[in-house]
Amino acid sequence: MVHSRTARRRWTAVIGLTGVAALALSACAESARTDDPGAGKVGGTLTFGAAGAPRLFDPFYATDGETFRVSRQMYEGLVGFKPGTAEVEPALATKWDSSEDGKTWTFTLKENVKFHDDTDFNAEAVCFNFNRWYNQKGVAQSDAVSQYWLDNFGGFAGTPDKPSLFKSCTAKDTKTAVVELNEATSQFPSVLGFTSFSMSSPDALKKYDADNVVAAGDSFTFPAYANEHPTGTGPFKFGKFDKANNVVELVRNDNYHGAKAKLDKIVFRIIPDETARKQALEAGDIDGYDLPNAADWPGLKEKGFNVAVRPAFNVLYLGINQKNNPKLQDLRVRQALMYALNREQLIKSQLPEGASVAAQFMPSTVDGYNKDLKPVGYDPEKAKSLLAEAGASDLTLKFFWPTEVTRPYMPSPKDIQAAIAGDLQKAGIKLEVSSKPWNGGYLDDVDLGIPDLFMLGWTGDNGTAHNWIGTFFGRTDNRFNTGASPWGAELATELGKASAEPDEDKRRGMYEELNKKIMEEYLPAIPVSHSPPALVLKSDVKGVVPSPLTDERFGAASKG
Repeated sequence: MVHSRTARRRWTAVIGLTGVAALALSACAESARTDDPGAGKVGGTLTFGAAGAPRLFDPFYATDGETFRVSRQMYEGLVGFKPGTAEVEPALATKWDSSEDGKTWTFTLKENVKFHDDTDFNAEAVCFNFNRWYNQKGVAQSDAVSQYWLDNFGGFAGTPDKPSLFKSCTAKDTKTAVVELNEATSQFPSVLGFTSFSMSSPDALKKYDADNVVAAGDSFTFPAYANEHPTGTGPFKFGKFDKANNVVELVRNDNYHGAKAKLDKIVFRIIPDETARKQALEAGDIDGYDLPNAADWPGLKEKGFNVAVRPAFNVLYLGINQKNNPKLQDLRVRQALMYALNREQLIKSQLPEGASVAAQFMPSTVDGYNKDLKPVGYDPEKAKSLLAEAGASDLTLKFFWPTEVTRPYMPSPKDIQAAIAGDLQKAGIKLEVSSKPWNGGYLDDVDLGIPDLFMLGWTGDNGTAHNWIGTFFGRTDNRFNTGASPWGAELATELGKASAEPDEDKRRGMYEELNKKIMEEYLPAIPVSHSPPALVLKSDVKGVVPSPLTDERFGAASKG
């Protein structure tokens, strides 16, 4: 079945990319299929080379791709995305409908679904999950812990000063859940396809104290549910995380409600070094890995491996934190940083063919992209002049970059950091450079506002403009600390109005204007590039469909 298409279509028609973009992404991904998902034998183990360790196994607290990659094999949401596209399709909900004002959403649920602990998935479980997310307390309300909720739903039950998009959830009957919102949003219902908003077993959440997050210095410790007992409805169940050997093991869920997984197991071998991942593939130790170096693509193809290149549905940016250094609150200083970056050269030297300089914080396939904006060119002398005008010629900044990771937008963090640092130093900017493992302190430091500059990026979760600039700047207590500037609250308000606008043409225009303001009047960070990431698999791996959202699921995968 498909979701309901009624007179309320204006709230169900804006869930994906624009028509042209959706077709483009679909066509690109479809052409890169490893084979017919129905092909391949049953049984065996798929070993995948992961670029980093998962932070945990509770998707609600997840923020990074390596954690999501493992979680999406075990969990499902009310909606999902059609393989190879950003188009929303039914998942645990078979259909849905909204009220005329877009504030009331009724979900009809799939029946006879069990969680991995053999408890029932039903409307009460749906509402338990929504209420769990909404009622986070203490440090769990921080951006470093519940970022996806804050970015997409706003505040919690205990934060009246920060209103929430979520109002209530009611189990009308066992197979009908009604979600009430405080305002309409272009994000619904596609936001419920994000891995963070997957359904967990209420019994397991309670049994393993899922919400007991504790601050530990600049980091956090998570409870047994997140580390040892993740319990979803997906085609694979948690097996073990062998930290000593850097291996995560998932096993087939034989009680899965849909088509059973063909594989007996999925093993994620954590191999942070890209060259080591390539060597492991060539040696037959792994069956595939994500983000091969672009220079290796031709050689891998010649050796018979399938190299599927996804669309460049991402952005790399140089983050600017206005919290610690008042000089970064001066627009001229932030503009100087942009003029100091030789982004064209960085792309030529560090990124794969097909990468481009980012003119704004979203790719051109997203509805709301401003086609009139052009990238600012490299001009170190202009950078020095702006710094002098701002009285910041002696500027010293803390610049952080991540280790033990490869991201779709950031294939080699060390080399990209060196290029950026070199450019900034040529403009007379002094840097205190520091690095930490991606899931070993780096993300925590960024969320806590410790660095002045940091390297980060984003791969779209869906095709809405809000998922890009709304995620980045829709709150003032974000990673850029835009609340330190008087325009931060204004920008957040304008982004909220754009997301709530029901008329598609008006909404598109509002986002186009906001993109212009962000780049020309605010510049809270510097968009660097859009880069096409690849996925490489052995020729006998079938049934994996590359996704522009990096939303690959292995339920239909097989070997041989």
